[in-house]
Amino acid sequence: MSCIKSLSAEAAHAALNTSEDAVLIDVRDPVEFSFVGHPVGAVNVPWKFAPDMRANPDFLEGVREAVADTAAPIYLLCRSGQRSLAAANALAEAGYTDLTNIEEGFEGPMDGEKHRSTIAGWRFHQLPWTQS
Repeated sequence: MSCIKSLSAEAAHAALNTSEDAVLIDVRDPVEFSFVGHPVGAVNVPWKFAPDMRANPDFLEGVREAVADTAAPIYLLCRSGQRSLAAANALAEAGYTDLTNIEEGFEGPMDGEKHRSTIAGWRFHQLPWTQS
């Protein structure tokens, strides 16, 4: 049985603002994180690396460094919510118990013209974000 919750970007943002010990982990590739942008305060621990989307063999170690307490609330985000859900499942298998996938991700799904950030996602909802 999965312990992974699922929230919209707006609901996750509200929940993160009410929890002092919650951590937002952005599992996108470091290039996506830096150049496309990321939520303010997010910690980047890549699940996969572009361009070939190879798995990050140090993912669990990276999360353990960012969040040592396996009971701490962790919110996971990627571009559209798919990689972050896979990462959340891996964390659940590793013993983390308070996991939330951000459904729409940072950019949301593609619209009819194959553009992102136009119909859903963290950035679409104008939640706090930055580029580095």
